[in-house]
Amino acid sequence: MKKHVFLGMLLLFVLACKQPPQRDCTDFKTGKFSFTTTINGEEKTTYFTRTLDMEVDEFEGKIDSSTVRWINDCEYVLRNMNPKNMEEEKSIHIKILTTTDSTYTFEYNAIGDKRKFKGTAYKIH
Repeated sequence: MKKHVFLGMLLLFVLACKQPPQRDCTDFKTGKFSFTTTINGEEKTTYFTRTLDMEVDEFEGKIDSSTVRWINDCEYVLRNMNPKNMEEEKSIHIKILTTTDSTYTFEYNAIGDKRKFKGTAYKIH
């Protein structure tokens, strides 16, 4: 009986000490960032600068601008300012899931698309 009580208390102690993931999104509302993803087996990096209401992306030498509409401190919607086709007209919903001192992990999807993707952005100092 004492063994079960000890194991139960040990389990509660371990669970109580586990820190929840950090989520301080305000540090990432503005700044310069990079995001690397794999496209057709090749790693590609996007660099972007975000203000409270605009984001400018550079990908493979092309620059694109989007408006930023914050839903709350950890979620926002990007809307391409100069879409060149129907695909670029779709707004992108981004939700910051966790943060560290220099990165944030996020999930994103085109609004109306049930498929969600995850990524990690790095703040460039």
